[in-house]
Amino acid sequence: MAKPDYYETLGVSNSASEDEIKKAYRSLALKYHPDVAEDKEAAAIKMKEINEAYAVLSDAQKRQQYDQFGHAAFDPSQGMGANGFDFDIGGVGDIFDMFFGGGGGRRRRTGPQRGSDREIQILIDFEDAAFGTQKEVQYPRMEDCDVCEGSGAEPGTSPKTCPACDGKGQVRSVQSTPLGRFETVRPCTRCAGKGKIVEKPCKTCNGQGKVRRSRHLKLRIPAGVDSGAKLRMQSEGEPGINGGPPGDLYVYIEVKPHKIFERRGSDIYCEVPISFVQAALGDEIDVPVLDGSGSIKVPEGTQTGSSFTLKGKGIPHVRGHRRGDQIVFVKVTVPNKLSEKQKDLLKKFNEEEEKKKDRKGIFDKVKDAFSG
Repeated sequence: MAKPDYYETLGVSNSASEDEIKKAYRSLALKYHPDVAEDKEAAAIKMKEINEAYAVLSDAQKRQQYDQFGHAAFDPSQGMGANGFDFDIGGVGDIFDMFFGGGGGRRRRTGPQRGSDREIQILIDFEDAAFGTQKEVQYPRMEDCDVCEGSGAEPGTSPKTCPACDGKGQVRSVQSTPLGRFETVRPCTRCAGKGKIVEKPCKTCNGQGKVRRSRHLKLRIPAGVDSGAKLRMQSEGEPGINGGPPGDLYVYIEVKPHKIFERRGSDIYCEVPISFVQAALGDEIDVPVLDGSGSIKVPEGTQTGSSFTLKGKGIPHVRGHRRGDQIVFVKVTVPNKLSEKQKDLLKKFNEEEEKKKDRKGIFDKVKDAFSG
């Protein structure tokens, strides 16, 4: 089955900007995150596709490779390496092997290799993003088999030194060419470059020495993070190969929308209703804030859309101790049901307002204009 187009997965065009790609990713992440989706199994599959597409299109180099070669750019079976073309295409790798002693890329693959990085996504509350929190995450990764202690051999046995490469994981050969004799170094095919052969594989891990387990990890999420933030947990990714170091775990954060507040950078915005009387006469009113309590003084004659600022009531900065502000917009509400007494009072009020107005008609104003 053909893999879906990354641009189609995110719902953007192939000319989309970085911001458009990021915005599309956030929107889809909120929609399909397993914590909020009804069909969690389908959502998990969709999120895997979304994360894979975003990982490529958000990286300028990977995106360029994808635009040029499509999915084949990241498929080793297509002869492509992580950095573009692998020099094994069309025998070019053999030429490099002859001149440079086996090619650096091949030799590195037989020695210790760093483990793959892992990526997961978590959904946190607005307040937790503002003030920080601790969250336990769970994700699968490969770990040493407890039965064989990572050796891959059935208990009571042990891996044997490969006789083909004498435990080196590489075999050397000499080739005669018109330019002279050249020595090449290639991975040992018998032991797959490991230098060891398991004669009786462990039944638990099938001789791999690794099993997939669920890893539990407690994260400290700093105050002030926002959707799209990425936390790096060193050495919490997949284990290394042939004694190499483990990869890292990258945790992508998505923040749930708040029912009252809207975040813009480190500032937050909200709308508060006030009555006609409060707007006309002025008042001091309580307003919702993220922590503690807050109030604003509404002056006489306040209009709908007027804004008031509460200093230091916004989001803390991730790097620093300062907090953003909270901006409160007021909305004057009009009652939809009035008593007869209230109606009479408003009519009298309107009569007083009419007396203040200029009562001249249009013809009187024209007459005054011509008379100078």
